[in-house]
Amino acid sequence: MDASEAIAEKLLKHMGFTSVVYEPDGNVPPDFLADGRVAVEVRRLNQNHDSGDGKRGLEEVAIPLWKQIEKLAHSLGPPVSESWFVFFRYSRPVKQWKELGPKLKSALTAFKNQSVQTSGRIFSDGTFQLEVAKASQPLQTYFRMAGRNDSQSGGFIVAEMLSNIEHCINEKSRKIVNFKKKYNEWWLVLTDHIGLGLDDFDKQQLLAHAKRPADWDKVIVVSPSDPTRWFEF
Repeated sequence: MDASEAIAEKLLKHMGFTSVVYEPDGNVPPDFLADGRVAVEVRRLNQNHDSGDGKRGLEEVAIPLWKQIEKLAHSLGPPVSESWFVFFRYSRPVKQWKELGPKLKSALTAFKNQSVQTSGRIFSDGTFQLEVAKASQPLQTYFRMAGRNDSQSGGFIVAEMLSNIEHCINEKSRKIVNFKKKYNEWWLVLTDHIGLGLDDFDKQQLLAHAKRPADWDKVIVVSPSDPTRWFEF
């Protein structure tokens, strides 16, 4: 059971279901069966990027890239008398690490070996930029990760949610097509990693435009940090 499924399980129990069975038919839809009658599929609602061979979650690149750069930065040793924060910005497609990694290591090493260092950009190849800023005091390592900017992330929040809700619904509708007849009622639970706390106005705007296909009896959007915060359409 992944993190989104764990949130969905808590949500279903919070809603009053007394029996919530995970993968009742094995590793096929539905993800849960509630009180023996409601089939529930679960999906992470995240921002997606069209990579040319289908849409992928932004975090599929963002998380591994952060970890690779963090490992590289920390590998360059402890501070001598000062430390520097590392910030990077990028747009997709991102070059393979076997090509990008050595370039970043060279840029960081060259900066560390300079006799005079100043904050600012130390590497750029058009789609990827690396910047440094001096820390106010020495830290455990000479370079310390500070942040990133993903050019595909962001956008008008309601529009982003509507676009990605549609993508998630279409993806899940295809997945259940061969299992639909087994249960009379189907719900889709989306754990919200885009809105993360929509205010009432944004929620009203979203509900005014969200469309629920006939494949689903309910589509539920739930907070990934609080399964008691949810809305449906």
